[in-house]
Amino acid sequence: MRVLVIFSHPVETSYQAALHAEVVQQLRGAGHEVDDCDLYAEGFNPVMSREERLGYHEVPQNRLPVQRYVDRLLWAEAVVFCFPTWCFGLPAMLKGFFDRVLMPGVAFDISDPQNVKPALTHLKRIAAVVTYGRPRWTALFMGDPPRKCITRYLRILTGGKARIDYHACYHMNVATPSRLQSFKAHVGRAMRRFA
Repeated sequence: MRVLVIFSHPVETSYQAALHAEVVQQLRGAGHEVDDCDLYAEGFNPVMSREERLGYHEVPQNRLPVQRYVDRLLWAEAVVFCFPTWCFGLPAMLKGFFDRVLMPGVAFDISDPQNVKPALTHLKRIAAVVTYGRPRWTALFMGDPPRKCITRYLRILTGGKARIDYHACYHMNVATPSRLQSFKAHVGRAMRRFA
């Protein structure tokens, strides 16, 4: 399977970076073709410009500023997101990716605004490997926006066709090394079975 891995964390020595490395290693070991997209290392610009916003609905010209990322997304049969939760949301870098790349003509067809159609119907699988500094109850109290973004919003964009898994490590700021290692092993097993 062709898998696009989207990693969003600025620190290469972080626990999230170790999870990302495990994801890529296990996917490749399982025989998948992996496009490893490290948004920070690639210098992705998460800021939508005034010009981009003005041309947001102009399909297909709207793709031009992020064509390389659009091509990678359309190449993929599956996407795995690796990111931390900050302020109970997506990191700004990843939110910018969603804002700039998941656009009309790529993620959805808005030619009839009364009947918006999903356009990521080629995706068969989506997974996320996510870390939280706070406990699960706090994330639930806040509505857990990252979980909803991955498991609900992306499901809509695939027309409900993609199978979606969400692997979350909560309260990691006080997690013991053994618990962190256990979660990493869980992620590795999930990526080895990814299909």
